[in-house]
Amino acid sequence: MAKQPLSLSMAKSVERRYRPGMMKWHYEHGLVLYASLKAAELHGDETIYPWVYSMYDPMIDTDGSIATYRKGEYNLDQINAGRALFPLFDKSGEERFMKAAKVLREQLETQPRCKNGVYWHKEIYPWQIWLDGLYMEGPFNAEWARRHDDKAEMDDVVSQIETTYSTMKDSKTGLLYHCYDESRGMKWSDDRTGLSPHFWSRSIGWYLMACIDVLDYLPENHKGREGIIRIIQDLSKAVLPFQSKEGMWYQVTDEGGREGNYLETSGTAMFSYSFFKGVRLGYLDESFKAPAEKALEGIKTEYLTEDESGELHLGGICSVAGLGGNPYRDGTFRYYISEKVVADDFKGVGPFILACTESER
Repeated sequence: MAKQPLSLSMAKSVERRYRPGMMKWHYEHGLVLYASLKAAELHGDETIYPWVYSMYDPMIDTDGSIATYRKGEYNLDQINAGRALFPLFDKSGEERFMKAAKVLREQLETQPRCKNGVYWHKEIYPWQIWLDGLYMEGPFNAEWARRHDDKAEMDDVVSQIETTYSTMKDSKTGLLYHCYDESRGMKWSDDRTGLSPHFWSRSIGWYLMACIDVLDYLPENHKGREGIIRIIQDLSKAVLPFQSKEGMWYQVTDEGGREGNYLETSGTAMFSYSFFKGVRLGYLDESFKAPAEKALEGIKTEYLTEDESGELHLGGICSVAGLGGNPYRDGTFRYYISEKVVADDFKGVGPFILACTESER
């Protein structure tokens, strides 16, 4: 494989395939660009920032309005692409990037919530919490609150993380279910608990990364800090027994031996990133470093390839998995293993770059 650090090689492979004008205002696009900035920052690479700038440049107008973004969707997925706005503002000094962040922040001010205080995932999914949503808005919201010294907002970020954990946790395994329907109106929701029937590795990965990243902005003396660290420790311990001998995690987390289940890249990369970063920052003990390394090696062995031109490609990524909608997704085991498995999807590539960046530290 390439001589330069793997995180940069992967980012530059993405850059060659993903050019200005191709960006959509969507969480996975924001994720891979944000991850690439992190790799560049670590290794002092000067070439990534101009590319990321060129991707965001046509999307953001001088008044901060964002092309293709619609506040009225109340879609948490749209917030995550805003994380790169902060470094873009810091480096360029252009006010439009902070104005765009304010546009996203204003969505969260009126985002509908469940009775327990946690945001609906989208307006089209009323009364529903999806684990993914905590990553989509949490780190962005925490950074906004930190920069604007908004203590109430920071408290809200923490409260939603804690409430989601207590709502979605399975008492037997310690894992978190993918979704919760407070209204119990969805066919996939359990009449008693409101929870969906399965554990999906990527959704648990989104949530764990949210906890790890939010702590970057939470003041040292914040009363919620210890609670989030405890969640990281407990959830990491719960996930660990389900790591396969290859080092990876399965699409449906706890059903490794079941026919049709497969080793999945994005969830594995998210766990690897979270373990590496958790150890580095002292949230997890050193024993989590070996599983983090094993996970990364597993991905490289199973799914990382290099083509004739030297570009890297990453396979084994679940294209998408959700619940409800049209056509209806019922949340069964059969559903989770039936969604397409693809290569070079940013939902896998972004976390892989982040995991590599953490391992290279």
